[in-house]
Amino acid sequence: MNNPLDSAALNAAIENVHRAGVPGLFAEVRDGDRVWRGAAGVADVATGRPVVVDMRHRVGSCTKTFTAAAVLQQVENGRIGLDAPIGRYLPKLVPGERGDAITVRMLINHTSGLAEYLPYAYPSLRAFPVLADTGPQSLDDHRFTPFHATELIGMGVSAPAVGAVGGTPGVYSNTNYLLLGQLLEEVTGTTAEDCITRNVIERAGLQDTAFPDGPHVHGPHSLLYEAWFGMIDPPRDYSVYDMSWVGPSASLISTVADLNRFFGMLFAGEIVDRSSLAQMQSTVPIISQEGKPIDYGLGLYPMRIPGGGVVWGHGGTVWGGGTMSMIDADGGRQMSVAVNLQRWNRLDPSGRPQPHPIDDALAAFHRVAMGGAGGESPPQER
Repeated sequence: MNNPLDSAALNAAIENVHRAGVPGLFAEVRDGDRVWRGAAGVADVATGRPVVVDMRHRVGSCTKTFTAAAVLQQVENGRIGLDAPIGRYLPKLVPGERGDAITVRMLINHTSGLAEYLPYAYPSLRAFPVLADTGPQSLDDHRFTPFHATELIGMGVSAPAVGAVGGTPGVYSNTNYLLLGQLLEEVTGTTAEDCITRNVIERAGLQDTAFPDGPHVHGPHSLLYEAWFGMIDPPRDYSVYDMSWVGPSASLISTVADLNRFFGMLFAGEIVDRSSLAQMQSTVPIISQEGKPIDYGLGLYPMRIPGGGVVWGHGGTVWGGGTMSMIDADGGRQMSVAVNLQRWNRLDPSGRPQPHPIDDALAAFHRVAMGGAGGESPPQER
């Protein structure tokens, strides 16, 4: 059973994350009718401008839950078959036998076998996941590069497969969600961003959530500091960035309050119907972008908070920014937190990320926020 919401413990826990090395972070925790909102640290290390809890933030792969919900809405109205082959809708993007074998469901739960396009779009990351052989140069090279989704999809589709079609464990890949964006465009006649905005964001009444219309984040926001495993020292601000490199996979801008509202309404059956929500919670084993085995549903994944049971949600990262949103299965307890530093772990001689005090401090904050009593920080996905 969850512990009651403890404002003093939450204030201390969020401050500890800042002291551990995150320049700034902010969060909202809900427990029934009770709400705690807090922030610690700075939005700009040069000026000392503080972070505040209502700042807008690039939420990375939390976008995937919005995109998955939009697809399932189209499944409900009969425009998309969840277990239909993607080649039925997008034969030019996924041609031949793979197009006939890969289903819409496999795209949503990352069991398509399609490779991640990112190392091909960003040449300095080509050695990923061998981190020691990567470098951050491409992050600067592509700060203002306009990518088209079909260009990126082509990179992922033409790359060597990362697993058997429909096989497990699947492998997390942004290629899957760019294809879902093209699928939405094909069946609705509008862009994926417009479809998701109209049918998900506006349906949920989210006032501060939107896809970017350029490289800037409009409204109050933090700078976003990327360290790339100690190779950028001091960490560099990437808050101004063309997000076409991830589009409907990970480009959404939101607030912690809006994220909590969205996940609360999703689990109340107000975004998709109850049968679709059950499909979203039907999981398969996959390998996360961090190389860790996790269970993944349709745009959602479960996380265990020791002492607090299993919660659901999604995490996300962009260059310099991270977000995690989670909710109890019954919708009673929720948390969304945003941080303005990413990839803070330096590499050991074998090229593996070393433990960092931030890891333990974030895990402790998640634990206190969700009423648990121990454990690791859940994975965040780009």
